[in-house]
Amino acid sequence: MSNHLVVTAMGADRPGIVSKFARLASECDCDIVDSRMALFGNEFTLIMMLSGSWPSITKMESTLPSLSVELELLTVMKRTSKHTPQNYISRLEVNFSGHDQRGTMKKITQFLADRSLDLAAVKSHAEEDATGKPTQNISLTINVPEKVDLDKLEVGLNELAEELTLECTIERMQGVES
Repeated sequence: MSNHLVVTAMGADRPGIVSKFARLASECDCDIVDSRMALFGNEFTLIMMLSGSWPSITKMESTLPSLSVELELLTVMKRTSKHTPQNYISRLEVNFSGHDQRGTMKKITQFLADRSLDLAAVKSHAEEDATGKPTQNISLTINVPEKVDLDKLEVGLNELAEELTLECTIERMQGVES
């Protein structure tokens, strides 16, 4: 039976960090099941899920702190189990874009929470356009359960975008016809 460990790391960005994490995982006889890396300002961030035998995961837990010190990274580890996906009828890829304004993410995520929708992924980016105006782009992946009317949900998302004065695009995934 495979055991799982989620590792997060954050610190100053420099070349070779991901390579050292991958090497340590291999040396501990762990597999990298999933991983994400991003830069926020000058800070490197990494999230990875490892799998392996109980002794392999334990070895990773005991050797990662020394690598963290060597690389001057803040790391956190947590044992977990393999994700068991629920049965969703569809997945929506939704993109909001336009003028950057405080509270947008709060309103969008509250809209989703009020409808008990499963937020599978979020990517948000704010910057200034060529004229110096603040802009934002928020991309969401939403898993839609069977009880939700897709047409009504899309109308609601478009109404929310209008209320926030943002452009909204919605793409249905997983073979669900529009």
